[in-house]
Amino acid sequence: MKKNIFLAAALLFSLSAQAQIFDIIKSAVKDKTGVDLNVPVKNNGTVTSTKTTTTTSGNSSANIGNLTSSQISSGLKEALSMGVTDGVKKLAVTDGFFKNEAVKILMPEKLRKIDTTLRSIGMGSLADEGVKLLNRAAEDAVTEAAPIFTNAITSMTITDAKNILLGSNNAATSYLQGKTQTQLFNAFQPKVKASLGKVGADTLWKNLISKYNTFTGQAVTTDLNEYVTTETINGVFKMVADKENGIRNTPAMRTTSILQKVFGAQDGK
Repeated sequence: MKKNIFLAAALLFSLSAQAQIFDIIKSAVKDKTGVDLNVPVKNNGTVTSTKTTTTTSGNSSANIGNLTSSQISSGLKEALSMGVTDGVKKLAVTDGFFKNEAVKILMPEKLRKIDTTLRSIGMGSLADEGVKLLNRAAEDAVTEAAPIFTNAITSMTITDAKNILLGSNNAATSYLQGKTQTQLFNAFQPKVKASLGKVGADTLWKNLISKYNTFTGQAVTTDLNEYVTTETINGVFKMVADKENGIRNTPAMRTTSILQKVFGAQDGK
């Protein structure tokens, strides 16, 4: 029993001595370095504090309020202009539609059975040529979009710009659609009709449909002009939407100071 008491007393003395030694070490460190070892430390070496602080991120929605109306308007107009210019430029070249799977104009749904039938009788190359010429007509006609888009962008109001900035990833594209859809169709339709004739698509398709009707005994018809016009417009908006989404979500695509300022502010909205 006495032995246990002595062991316990020795242990307590040892712990007390260690505590005193640690206190001496801490005091010496504080005197030499100014670092108080009694204050808890995080793993990264910074002092932990129980005080809660609120920080404002550089990308918070508060920064949008710091932008002037002029800056917001300029940023959105520049983003849209870049989207339109880039989109139209990429589409208005040979294979701009035809070799871009995102916008390629396919056989009209109404005529898909023609495609299947022609291929079944060894005329697949004729069907392929028909699709290629539809895309060639779109590539030829798409340049009509630029001035119409430019007019819509120029007429954008401050309210439009603010709503677009705080909107979805395709808010700017949706704005353009609402402002230009009818104008684009009216401008594109005669151009597409001329382009279909220019590239020989109208003649080829009359031949395709005639052969199909002869082979099947049917009387299939379709308005290629309306179909290609609609698909051309859809392709343009797809390209503009891709550019808008990129500028909104990829800082590297904000290649001017106004884009960096405006869309940097909306990152944290």
